[in-house]
Amino acid sequence: MSSTLPLRDTTPSRSFPIVNITLIGINILVFIYQLTLAKHALLQLVQAFGVVPQHYLSALRGISTEFFLDIGSIHLLLPLVSSMFLHGGWLHILGNMLYLWIFGDNVEDSMGHFRYLLFYLLSGTIAGLAHILTNPTSTVPTIGASGAIAGVLGAYFILFPRGRVITLVPFGFFLHIIQLPALIFLGFWFVLQFLYGAFALTAVGRAAGGIAWWAHIGGFVAGMVLIFLFQKKRRRPRYQNTFRPW
Repeated sequence: MSSTLPLRDTTPSRSFPIVNITLIGINILVFIYQLTLAKHALLQLVQAFGVVPQHYLSALRGISTEFFLDIGSIHLLLPLVSSMFLHGGWLHILGNMLYLWIFGDNVEDSMGHFRYLLFYLLSGTIAGLAHILTNPTSTVPTIGASGAIAGVLGAYFILFPRGRVITLVPFGFFLHIIQLPALIFLGFWFVLQFLYGAFALTAVGRAAGGIAWWAHIGGFVAGMVLIFLFQKKRRRPRYQNTFRPW
């Protein structure tokens, strides 16, 4: 995700993050299943359940009503969710699950379990749409939980800007462990995504291909906005008349 590597945060969670742990478990199980597949079967899986932007462009051009109903309801909507649970390699899944483990529990705590699940899936879907809008002619399947996790990071950025992130940072040939405010760590992460995303829109960047930067950007922004809808409403304390009169 960046040259810095988060190790943990110092913000305690008040509840057991059952949904966050379940999401991590599902991602790992799906990846293990991917490892059992032959190369051609894996390619078929990714092609069927990954997000291929050009398929959406063809549907939007409206070949026919029947085509849209058939392709749109099954072959287009499903990949926006299923792609979140597929990964392209060990580094891909380990990096994603590390970020989800560190930041997801506090976001789940702020919403509640069911709301967090909806938030996660919606953030990932919006991230996928952002990738489609910025790469409408691409025929390359896009997979990974990065977009949904970016939504989690965006929510954490709003909720805990002063939270501390224990971070492994390279200085020359040496590695140092330092504490960074979440505002700095996640802000730097987002700026990097934006710079890489801007480069990806150029002719050279499009030719290079690679990471779906705009899915990260779209997911992060979605998380920053959606947190205000999904966060638990705090009850106003009821003040009792315990003061003494003058």
